[in-house]
Amino acid sequence: MIIYVMKILSMIKIQIQSHISLTDCIMFLIKAWRTVAFGVYGYLNFTKAGFLEHSKNFKAEDMQARMDGKNCIVTGANSGIGFATAEDLASRGASVYLLCRSKERGETALSKIQTKTGNQNVYLEVCDLSSVSEIKSFAARFSSKDVPLHVLVNNAGIIENNRVVTSEGFELNFAVNVLGTYVLTETMLPLLEKAAPDARVITVSSGGMYSAPLTEDLQFSDKDFNGVMQYARNKRVQVALTERWAEIYKDKEIGFYAMHPGWSETPGVAKSLPGFSERLAGKLRTWEEGADTIIWLALQPKQKLVSGGFYFDRSEAPKHLPFAATAGSHAVIDSIIKNLCSLTGIAS
Repeated sequence: MIIYVMKILSMIKIQIQSHISLTDCIMFLIKAWRTVAFGVYGYLNFTKAGFLEHSKNFKAEDMQARMDGKNCIVTGANSGIGFATAEDLASRGASVYLLCRSKERGETALSKIQTKTGNQNVYLEVCDLSSVSEIKSFAARFSSKDVPLHVLVNNAGIIENNRVVTSEGFELNFAVNVLGTYVLTETMLPLLEKAAPDARVITVSSGGMYSAPLTEDLQFSDKDFNGVMQYARNKRVQVALTERWAEIYKDKEIGFYAMHPGWSETPGVAKSLPGFSERLAGKLRTWEEGADTIIWLALQPKQKLVSGGFYFDRSEAPKHLPFAATAGSHAVIDSIIKNLCSLTGIAS
C-alpha cells in the first residue's frame, strides 16, 4: 500500500512540474486514484489470503450438484483456470468441449482430464480465438451437432505487451479478449436457447478492469501502446457486454454472468506479468481457487443469480470502485456493440 502511495505522490510531483492544465491534472489524478485503489483493493481481496478469508462464508451444499447430461464449452482449457474448470465440470458428469488453439497442448489436457475424472465425454476442439473466421468455422461445425449448450465459459484471455496485429488486421489482445468472446457467444446463442431456461454464459473477466473505463478506442490507437492497459480495457468491455447481453436477450432465458477469478498462479500470468508473479510468489491463488466461482455460477439455480452481474468469490461484486469515474463510461456500450457487429459481420 505504501508503495502505491509513494508512486502516486511521485507522479503528482512530475505533473505539477510540467505545468499541465487543471483539466489534465484532474484526469491524471483520477487515473492515479484508479491505479492505487485497484492495487490496494486487489492486494486485500484477490490473493490466496483473500480467497481463504472469503471461503469462510462458502456453503458446501452449493457445490454438490451433478451435471450429467449437460453440455459445456470451456475456452482456453489446456492449462490454468480453464483446465481446472473443464476438469471440475467433467468430474460432475458433464460433456465438456475443450476449445484450445494448440492441438498438442489440448490433447495433453484432454488425456489428463479423461484419466483423472474417468469421464470419456470430454472432447477437444481446436480453434484460434484470435481469428473471427476460425471461430465462425468452429461454430458452424459444432452447431451441426444440434445439441443444447448448457454452459459456455469464455475463459481464454491474453496479455500481449507488444503491439501485434493478427492476419485479419486486429490488435491481438482485442482480437482474443473482446472479438473472440463476442463472436463465440453470439454464434452459440441458438444452441444456448436449446438449453433454456438452464443455459448460461460465464465470461472470465479480471479485476484489472477496475483500473479502466469503457472506451471506444478498442484497438488502442495511442502510439504508446500498453498491453496491460489494453487488457484492462478489454476486460471492462467484457463486463459491459455481459451487462448488455442480459438486457438484449432477457426473453431467451439465457443467463449472462461475468466474474473475476482473483490473482491466480497460471502460466499466462507468469509469462505476461513476470514481475507481478515474482513479487506475489506464494500469495497467488491456485488454478482451482481461481475456477471456484466459475463452477459455482455453473451450478447455482438461476433464480439465485443476477443476469448481467459481476461475481467474485461466490458473491455479486461491484463493477466500479469508489470515485474511479468508470460507471458513466458504460453508456457507450451500444456504440461498441455496433462496431463489433461491423468488424465481425455478426448482427447482434
